[in-house]
Amino acid sequence: MALTDAEMKQAVKIHKALGEPTRFKIMQVLAKQQTTGMCCSKLRAYIEDVAVSTLSHHLKQLAECGLIDFRKDGTYIYYRVNSETAQKFIPYILED
Repeated sequence: MALTDAEMKQAVKIHKALGEPTRFKIMQVLAKQQTTGMCCSKLRAYIEDVAVSTLSHHLKQLAECGLIDFRKDGTYIYYRVNSETAQKFIPYILED
């Protein structure tokens, strides 16, 4: 599979983002909740050793490289794995 220059840059950003253990764990948790997504407060229950502000920073990093999508519902923001991007660049994260 040959990558275009843009895809190669995205792949590098993705793998840099996943090089941080907390972000990798976030991706693992979100991959298991793929159908409904997860709000930050629920995600925080799985990743207890991180402050809410730090968790928000990690979620922003993952969104910027295209690994997660989010939707707003009132005052809540629900995050989920962008399955197209994950399947292309990190398919192992979607495996059970």
